[in-house]
Amino acid sequence: MTFLFASAFFVTLVAVVGLRPVAQNIGLVDRPNGRKKHMGEVPLVGGVAIYISVLFVVKLIVPDSQLLTLYLISCSFMVFIGALDDFYDLNAKVRLLAQFFIATILVFGADFSLSNLGNLFSLGVVELGLFSIPFTLLAVPTAINAFNMTDGIDGLVGCLGIVAFSSLSLLTYWTGNTELFAVSTAFVAALSAFLLFNLGGLRRAFGRVFMGDAGSMLLGLSVIWLLVLGTQSEHGFRPVAALWIIAIPLIDMFAVMHRRIKKGRSPLMADRDHLHHIMLRLGLGHKKALSVIVLLSCIFSSIGLMGEYYKVPEIIMLMSFLILFCVYDHMFLHIWKYSRHIKRFLVK
Repeated sequence: MTFLFASAFFVTLVAVVGLRPVAQNIGLVDRPNGRKKHMGEVPLVGGVAIYISVLFVVKLIVPDSQLLTLYLISCSFMVFIGALDDFYDLNAKVRLLAQFFIATILVFGADFSLSNLGNLFSLGVVELGLFSIPFTLLAVPTAINAFNMTDGIDGLVGCLGIVAFSSLSLLTYWTGNTELFAVSTAFVAALSAFLLFNLGGLRRAFGRVFMGDAGSMLLGLSVIWLLVLGTQSEHGFRPVAALWIIAIPLIDMFAVMHRRIKKGRSPLMADRDHLHHIMLRLGLGHKKALSVIVLLSCIFSSIGLMGEYYKVPEIIMLMSFLILFCVYDHMFLHIWKYSRHIKRFLVK
């Protein structure tokens, strides 16, 4: 594990340093606009560097298999589409179609789908049957866009990715799935290296970089692949744990889409109504907003991990998650009612 982590970390460092000037020369940079408030043009190479690192390390360490090959192919397509989006700002419908196409690699190529949702209601395992394929084809773009939508302030999607992949490392370690453990750990290492350029000390030495859509969509795709493979294997973990591992991206995405629909707008239209945007408007600085959201993500992931470790009944895990979502959705639909209390608690 130490060699795997060190290799992924080092390759990411080298890849970012090498790709940064290339991105500037070809115009693969993020420019400030109405929704983006950063200063100057920032290279969008973090995602590509993470992809190169994970590809190199996984091919080096993990034994070849058809499943692994198909996963890496799907990642390659995702990074390509993400890079095109970073260059040309693709239409949301075009991105969605591409994501559905990539989902077919998992469903029809690897022959894996969410065939059961576990014993959610204490009445036996919920088998999806004929709905297994369409459910999985919807789950893949959902996870991809959930992570893509969190990429709004420095370090957020990277930190949420570390929380998710660290949780997956633990779950796959407990279940003895060495391949999924290796992939999860490689992502933790690669993201840790990326954050040194996005948040940490190397940002000053070499300049800041962003992950870009190539990176955030790669994270979402990889998380859902690992969750599907990890929950549907013979000795895997229970599907309900997945809800808690990616709770923040998932809840925020659905709540934002709900708000957009209530306002008569397209649920796919970009805006500044995400959790991190709201926290900034409430007066939290970027660092404090980042810290609060990541802390919440750690708490929710810990609930999922403890629920899995102690085999808490799945119906309790599910109902608790649904209550959490309803509370979150209500609060942010009526944020003006609660803003004074939130400011008093968070802003000091």
